[in-house]
Parts: sequence; structure tokens; C-alpha cells
Amino acid sequence: MSTDILRALIDACERTPAAPAMTLGAVTLTYGDLEQRVLGLAAALAEEGMRPGDRVLFSVRPGLDGISLALGIIAAGATVVFADPGAGEHMFRARAALAAPRWVAAESLLYAASSPVLRPIARRRGIELPNYASVVPDARHIAAGRWLPGIPKRSIRLGKLLRSSAAPRPLAGDPAAEALIIFTSGTTAHPKAVVHSRNTLGTGLGDFAAHVGFVQGEGVLTDQLMVGIPALISGAHWMLPPTGLDPGASPARYLDLLPGADVLFAVPAALDAMLELLEREPEKTPKLRALLIGGAPVLRPLLERVRARLPGTSIRAIYGMTEILPVAIADGDEKLAFSGAGDYVGELMGHVTATIESGELVLQGEGLALGYLGDKPLEQLRTGDLARIDNGRLVLSGRSKDMFIRGTTNVYPGLYEPVIAGLPGVGEAAMVGIPNEIGDDIIVLVVVPTTVSAGGLSAGHPVIETVRAALPGLIDSAVLPDVILATDRLPKSGRSLKLDRAALTAAVQGHLP
Repeated sequence: MSTDILRALIDACERTPAAPAMTLGAVTLTYGDLEQRVLGLAAALAEEGMRPGDRVLFSVRPGLDGISLALGIIAAGATVVFADPGAGEHMFRARAALAAPRWVAAESLLYAASSPVLRPIARRRGIELPNYASVVPDARHIAAGRWLPGIPKRSIRLGKLLRSSAAPRPLAGDPAAEALIIFTSGTTAHPKAVVHSRNTLGTGLGDFAAHVGFVQGEGVLTDQLMVGIPALISGAHWMLPPTGLDPGASPARYLDLLPGADVLFAVPAALDAMLELLEREPEKTPKLRALLIGGAPVLRPLLERVRARLPGTSIRAIYGMTEILPVAIADGDEKLAFSGAGDYVGELMGHVTATIESGELVLQGEGLALGYLGDKPLEQLRTGDLARIDNGRLVLSGRSKDMFIRGTTNVYPGLYEPVIAGLPGVGEAAMVGIPNEIGDDIIVLVVVPTTVSAGGLSAGHPVIETVRAALPGLIDSAVLPDVILATDRLPKSGRSLKLDRAALTAAVQGHLP
């Protein structure tokens, strides 16, 4: 049976209205406060003319106000279209054109920085922003934050909406209709976005909450909406880190937040940085009931370090994708005990129906997204992951087209590239195998730095040593690269601009020892 994510949230608010729901810094909202905010914002937005089916291009950071606004928009029956200004101006405009929103909600700083006066300064600093005031012609605007130059004159201030005296109304719109649009990939000519409803989100995230077993009242530290909302519908206390705090780049500051937390969510690269600090300063080791790890493959070396540092903590490794959240969850100890071939990713969620077709994992279920924006409804998802299913447990063996060999190890780069790309200073990562004279493969890792230009393929970029030092204990020792290079751009081809691994293999030949 499908679950309306907003109905589940409001039910949680009504169960324990006085309990803390969300905290950021010194400010805490109770569940009663959160219900009033969400339903009040929905009513205020309706009075301003927002209607079920409207789309809102959304570029507001995940704070108390930003999350409340996103939930209020969905409660009004409208659709949140997450828009990342870091995608670059051309991609941003292409995405906005495909989504065709009637509204834009953005930080006041984005309006100011993208205005004709300040935009040249942002461009000189390498930031390409679209003009938020005009990127969607005839849009209504909602500005979050204090007033700054560049905010459209007729925009609605989020602060005004939060103070509105509009009487809260019941949830509007059809829970089976679109509610959230997330852009994932594609090109400026063909952007790609996943469309979810309140029901598809509620079914998947409700299943996630039940499987993880959030405890009412416990503190859950994360800035991820797809973890925080399941925590809320379980009655837990969502603790938000300061906006923009990157645990990978500032692990000490992030660890300072943990004494009040019972559950932590972290991506592998951020967890690696925190473990490295704890290995030097073990007295800062937190007492966590549970650690949730996701966002990239969770590999044995990292899990072994986690178990050694947090012996009493329950570990859950999450496997999922934007189209269906999540697919499977593995208990950390079960994952460590697994001795078979492949990457054990755990028990399939109850809402997921999985089959294997020609070795490829194919998914269906009530948590599956409605489809891709501008495309036909999605009836099943061909994941591209090679897999097998053993008694309801899922084991991955890599991607359907990419594999090379080192010694007796089959190396599927798709298992490792997302982990490496999550390291500080790395934007993208790709691995290729170059056969040597005995038929083995030399593993070459190529990374795209996020800061200093590499000036073409380079073996001397400063990010290389950072990456080399981070990899042991993060990825399997059998696949540690022989050569690491940096480049400004990975070769890509096709309409979807996928990595051209053959072109990359040819390009690195001249840099082998």
C-alpha cells in the first residue's frame, strides 16, 4: 500500500506536538511548530496564487526555513523543482526551460550575486550564475533571507509568508501527482530529471524509516532531506548541521556536533575524513546508536575501520538511486561477514520488486518514480548494475559494460569512482585498465580537480597526492591505482555525454611508467 509522505509527516506532528522536531544551531522547532509552519505556508502560498500543479524552481538551502518552504509548497499541491546553481548557467537555463515553472524560490544572495551589477564579479571568481530575476520569464518570485539588491521588486519575502495569518488548510493536490523533480544528468540539449509523487516518496522513505528503526526522540544528524524526513515521520529529532558545513573538508567542526546525536548519516568520503581524525584523536569518538552510510558504494576497507572505531554502533549501508529510494539496506556486520564474490548490498526493501535480466538488475515497485520529466511513465528501471539475488539479499558485481582485470580480481570501476569523486577537491573520477605484457591490467585513475586547473593530463597536480593518501582504507587494496593523473575534463560521448572510457584509455597511454 502506498504512503503519502506529507500525510505521514502531519500524523507524526499530531502524535507528539510538544516534542523537538528540527534543530539548527540554537533554534528548535517542535512538531507542533513544524505542522503550523507547513500548513500555514501552504495556505499563505495559496492566497498568493499558488495552485496545485504549479512548479517552483527551488534554490533555497536546507535550513529550517528552506525545508519548511519546500514542504509547504508540496502541501499546497505544487511541485518543488530542485535547481542547483552550481550546474552552470547554460545547464541551469536548459533545466528551467524543461521544467517550465511558474514560480522561482531562491536565496536573496543568489538574486544579488546574479544581478547585472555583481554577476561580473562572480564570473571572475569562476561562478557562472543565471540571472535569477529573469531566468524564468513572468515567474512569481519567493526570496529567502534578508533583502539585498537584485531581488525582484514584486517578489514575496519568505519571512512574510512565515508570519502570515492565513488559516492552515488541509493538504491540497493529488498525492499520486508529481510533487518533486530532481535533475540528475543529461546535457543542455537533453536535461534529465526524475519525477516523484508524495506517494512514491512516502512508500520508499516510509519503508526506509521502518527498516532503519528510528527511535522516537533520538537525535539524527544529517543535512539530507531523504534521511531527515524519514526521521521526522518516525518521531525522531532531526539535527541540521550549519549550512554549508562539509564534513569531508571540516571533520573537526562536524564531530563537534555529534555529542547530541544518536544517529549519523554520512557519505563514504566524509566518513573517511572523520575516521582519519578520530584515529589521531580517539577521545573525540562519539557514542552513536546507529551510523547510516550512503550516497556511494560502501566498501569493506571503510567498514572495517568503522567497526574498529565504533564497536557498539549499528551500521546500515544504503543502496539506492534517485529513481527509487532506497533499494536495499545492508547490516554492516553482515556485509563484513559476506565472503562471496561481489558487493553485498543487503536486504531488498519491501516496496521493491527486483528481477535479473541478462545479468542486469531491473526494479519495479510502488516507490519507483513516476518517470523522467517530459518522458513517458516509468514502468520499470533498468539500473545498469550487474547483480544476483540470494534469498532476498542483493549482491552487485559491477556495471553492465565496464570491467577490467588485475591479477585474479575483476575490477568494476563503477563501484569505486563515486567514492573517489566524493573526496575533497575532486569533482569527477574515472578508472581505466591498460593491459600490460602479461595480460594483466595497469589501473590508471584520472581525477578532475575542483580548484586549480590541471592544464591537460598531468601527473603533478597537488590534488593527486591528496587522493593517493586518502585511498588506502577507503577502497579495496586490490584495486589501488598504479597511476593517478589529473585533467580538466574527462572525455565524454553520446547524447547523454557518458564517459568515453575508450578515449580516456587512449589518452593516458603516454603517461604510463
